[in-house]
Amino acid sequence: MKKTALLIIIFEALLLFLVCLLVFFPSLFMPQYNKSSVIDIFEMITASNVQEVRQEDPSIKLIAVGDIMLSRGVDMEIQANDNGYPFSKVKDYLKTGDIVFGNFENPIFPGEVMPISGTTFWARPGSEIALRDAGFNVLSLANNHMGNQGSYGVNYTVYSLNKEGIKSIGAGRDKEKSLTPAIIEKNGIRAAFLAYTDGAIIPSSYEATEYNPGVAYMDDADLAGDIKKAREVADIVIISMHAGTEYTNRPEKKQISFARSAIDNGADLVIGHHPHNIQDLEKYKDKYIFYSLGNFIFDQDWSEGTMQGLIAEISISKKGVTSYHLTPVKISDSQPNIITGEEGEKILSNIVY
Repeated sequence: MKKTALLIIIFEALLLFLVCLLVFFPSLFMPQYNKSSVIDIFEMITASNVQEVRQEDPSIKLIAVGDIMLSRGVDMEIQANDNGYPFSKVKDYLKTGDIVFGNFENPIFPGEVMPISGTTFWARPGSEIALRDAGFNVLSLANNHMGNQGSYGVNYTVYSLNKEGIKSIGAGRDKEKSLTPAIIEKNGIRAAFLAYTDGAIIPSSYEATEYNPGVAYMDDADLAGDIKKAREVADIVIISMHAGTEYTNRPEKKQISFARSAIDNGADLVIGHHPHNIQDLEKYKDKYIFYSLGNFIFDQDWSEGTMQGLIAEISISKKGVTSYHLTPVKISDSQPNIITGEEGEKILSNIVY
């Protein structure tokens, strides 16, 4: 009995000792973390949360300009200076764009006698290098001058641009090629470009057919089908429209109808050319239509309207256009000059938003 009682006393003493240790020295029974490891884990969690808060949708900067014509009087300036002369005052700005787009208003063609008047155009071989060096990576050929040098001129232009890495839209060796979208991927966003011209402003022989080179006509466009095909391989779809009445500053019914139809059928943005004057900007169903960006490089120095144009800087995410900024330009000696201050505001004041 005495031995049992002694064991009980010893057990109770040990139990009391352990309880005292637990109460007065709890750290002895807790897992031992390295202090720096705990801080590292906290910092990782905090950084992760900050990244999630600050993360924004990726976007691309599209810079779009108006009509580019390198024939006639512009060519005279090029020959007196150098191949890149027309772009020298704006190329640094253009190169800030992920995508740089414009309407190329003449075929590249190895001609003999450059016209100094009239409206039958061609640009010298080598123009594609000047365009590349100015930052252009996609150009619309769907316009009323692309057929000025016949089928050979169309094919030569497409080939010349493509070999310099410039994608062309709205023209090709047949109708299928003229309607094939150009796809450009930047910052994880795939943009598809399609281009059309109003058939009423050019000869029927300029239209691309099953067997003949030419341009894509608005009149025969299957917008729903074309946009659907483009949407299958791209995140956003951009339409180039060459239409309207020359030397007017308001869009006509056909422009409005076609542009809105493009939006109705799934396009995210419509960019217009041809009037040689700046025209209005419309927000339609939360999408944007630039009816005419005016001239960018041209020799039409006989009026204020034909010497003015816009550079549209457009931010685009996978959801569509997120913002835009318009920069006025004024052409002098075949060179676009960026205009700011009161003169720039005056140019912009002519636009109806």
